[in-house]
Amino acid sequence: MLHMNKFLIFSILIFISGNTMAQSLEKMQWFNEPEQWEIKDNTLSMYVTPQSDYWRISHYGFTVDDAPFYYTTYGGEFEVKVKISGDYKVRFDQSGLMLRIDPQNYIKTGIEFVDGKYNLSTVVTHKTSDWSVITLDKPVPFVWIKAVRRLDAVEVFYSFDDNEYVMMRNVWLQDNCPVMVGLMGACPDGNGFTARFENFSVKHLPDQRRLNWLKNNAE
Repeated sequence: MLHMNKFLIFSILIFISGNTMAQSLEKMQWFNEPEQWEIKDNTLSMYVTPQSDYWRISHYGFTVDDAPFYYTTYGGEFEVKVKISGDYKVRFDQSGLMLRIDPQNYIKTGIEFVDGKYNLSTVVTHKTSDWSVITLDKPVPFVWIKAVRRLDAVEVFYSFDDNEYVMMRNVWLQDNCPVMVGLMGACPDGNGFTARFENFSVKHLPDQRRLNWLKNNAE
């Protein structure tokens, strides 16, 4: 009987992990709310605040924490993805996902427009920021960005069709603490632009340590 109960619990956790739920955009909240934004047909459109960004200290010597971020809070392990597009205009215009614990610990990842080219960009901040890019050969109308948080790591992926995903970064992020998860746009140099976020979804994943324990203690 005990064996059956453990097997049932393990099966339920696996079933839950395979079900993606669209996060209700209406139930999320703003950090640095922009003047213009709209939610329609499961799409968030925002006019990104001019002269706004997220960055801490390194290379440039300044800290900014004032760009629009529309988020909800999740604990534990999860997978989040979104389809992003934007009317990028000037250097460093960007939009994408953000995972944020506090002002000193966050990940932002998506498209960033630099020197006339589209870049798949990830900024990782733990007290100080770093920046990595993958330059695209040509502009793209949209891109899917996905992040998977497992234990103390986040894997970041991109896709052009929501089927084939390619990993662009593996990032440390403290586990066992809540994370603000959501949609970010920044415009450090320009006068603002329109960013769009479609089909935002979050899938809870059962804790990997718990799954391993159940598997090893099923008898």
